[in-house]
Amino acid sequence: MKDQVEDFIHYLHVERGLANNTMQSYRRDLNQYSAYIQDVEKVSNWQDINRTMITKYLYQLKDQGKAPATLARQTASIRSFHQFLLRENIVNHDPSHHVGVPKAERRLPKVLSLGEVEALLAAPATATAIGLRDQAMLEVLYATGIRVSELMGLNLEDIHLTMGFLRCMGKGSKERIIPLGRMALKAMKQYIEEARPKLLKNKKQQDALFLNHHGNRLTRQGFWKILKQLALNAGITKSITPHTLRHSFATHLLENGADLRSVQEMLGHADISTTQIYTHVTKQRLKDIYTTYHPRA
Repeated sequence: MKDQVEDFIHYLHVERGLANNTMQSYRRDLNQYSAYIQDVEKVSNWQDINRTMITKYLYQLKDQGKAPATLARQTASIRSFHQFLLRENIVNHDPSHHVGVPKAERRLPKVLSLGEVEALLAAPATATAIGLRDQAMLEVLYATGIRVSELMGLNLEDIHLTMGFLRCMGKGSKERIIPLGRMALKAMKQYIEEARPKLLKNKKQQDALFLNHHGNRLTRQGFWKILKQLALNAGITKSITPHTLRHSFATHLLENGADLRSVQEMLGHADISTTQIYTHVTKQRLKDIYTTYHPRA
């Protein structure tokens, strides 16, 4: 049964061009599902699975205390997999067809205030090459709202300083062109001209834009550590992740009058309903301000 799971993962990679992290999530979900089917239901053929087995599996996850978002993702993985098996004529029915998808609880994303953003952007020690790199990364993240994986995947040729934009490859290998603001352009120009050559050392053919101290491409994990330290240096007490700057980018744009479709385009959301959660964030912030400052609130 494991062979069919790997065939499905290969299909996701070749046909749908999904990101590696997404494919790994599918693999984990389906390996866990496959283990349940074989160990608990004692079934060794995908053809013999029925709707009751899938429902029991999802209820077991629920009883284990899995979050609604996890249940929704697991259900989506199972349904996509069974649809694949049917299309490939490995089975002659889809037992997941009428399995309900648990609704995921939509939590409002955490965002930084403008003051916190300013403090974070000022945190890198720009007297060093590492500091100039860190400042450029933070400025680009806040100026564009790109994902940290997209930031780490940038190559030198993706930055167009004279035209004032960057090109990034998002989920599903979809290309986006995003404008860079004045401060981000200034930080990027300084990094590319002054800091990157020092980090590059003797590696003349390195295409990666952001480099570590060995002259290699900086990783997502490496950036996470850098961000945590810079947030500490900036005196930010709330827990932040690389995605916090993406959330802040979208929220601050909407608060200042940007239209939802433009923000959707810049974020690379396939569905505008994903972007709409930021309108709830701005409304909640207005409510908090009203409650805090209105004398009769």
